[in-house]
Amino acid sequence: MNILCDKSKLIEGINIVLKAVPGKSTMAILECIVIDVKENTIKLIANDLQLGIETTIEGNIIEEGSVAVNAKIFSDIIRKLPSDDVKITVDENYTIFIECGKAKFNIAAKSTEEFPFLPSIIKDNNIQISQFTLKDIIRQTVFSISDNENTKVMTGELFEVNGSTLKVVSLDGHRISIRKVDLKKEYEKISVIIPGKTLIEISKILNGGLDDEVNIFFTDKHVLFEFDNTVVLSRLIEGEYYKIDKMLSTDYETKITVNKKEMLECIDRTTLLLKESDKKPVIIDIKDNSMGFAMNSSVGSMAEEIDAEKEGKDILIGFNPRFLIDALRVIDEEEITLYMINPKAPCFIRDKDETYIYLILPVNFNA
Repeated sequence: MNILCDKSKLIEGINIVLKAVPGKSTMAILECIVIDVKENTIKLIANDLQLGIETTIEGNIIEEGSVAVNAKIFSDIIRKLPSDDVKITVDENYTIFIECGKAKFNIAAKSTEEFPFLPSIIKDNNIQISQFTLKDIIRQTVFSISDNENTKVMTGELFEVNGSTLKVVSLDGHRISIRKVDLKKEYEKISVIIPGKTLIEISKILNGGLDDEVNIFFTDKHVLFEFDNTVVLSRLIEGEYYKIDKMLSTDYETKITVNKKEMLECIDRTTLLLKESDKKPVIIDIKDNSMGFAMNSSVGSMAEEIDAEKEGKDILIGFNPRFLIDALRVIDEEEITLYMINPKAPCFIRDKDETYIYLILPVNFNA
């Protein structure tokens, strides 16, 4: 194998596929990046058996070939080379020779025989969505997935397509996040659970362009994302997702509209009095035209009020401040509306068209 690549293009490709390289593995081959040069293309590939990424980079192909090289060593070397063209050659003993400017390296590599290349999947069932929209949906929901592997379905997000609507749901037992978006055309019904790890990594790779599309293909076991020069293949999470419709209610006794930025800053200030191990709630006191926030902890106490528009009953209710902050940070509107029934029932933050819904369970406190 013999190729010549611009260093910046090579680094860009390496950074993309590194997201599918495990930190440690019992299979050394999984800790490798494959450089696969054939049919006039240079591909970089990584696969940890749950998530596989393949990206194509530009370069001058002198001789085709394929090699597996330790991802950390290879990426560290390329990163620290001068900003110039990088020449990579591989001999019959799988030794890689790297030349750039006056720098020269040679490192041991491996055959790709044992490497698990990405399987081919049937591209029948798919949707198309802009990179901007997909990146935004992930940002607005992925914070409320669970990290508890005992409840596997909670570590992923439900992607549900019905006609021309895509609904994405995440939950962790204390809160639910829902986003709905309109697609450009009607599609067959789809309901799959995509691992949160996959979505986080996808979000980092997407350029977020409004006019740049992502094709998402679904099978019984896998989901495949195609965009730019990159393919990301992930296993789906098996199992049935929670029936959340029963948890969603349009009933309320108290409706409050408030400036989002003011509320977020206020709650953020209450957390200044919390130690890392503290689980103290922020107490919210809703009365006519005001929303009060109070925090009492071993460090001290604070109280603050902001203006608000209220419909219905006064209410005194407690929440984990971090859960409120997480939801408020991803809502882009200036004003938000919260709906509550009583101090023990969930609070809903939602817009008029229900393009987003955030359900947060309250916590008990001593008044």
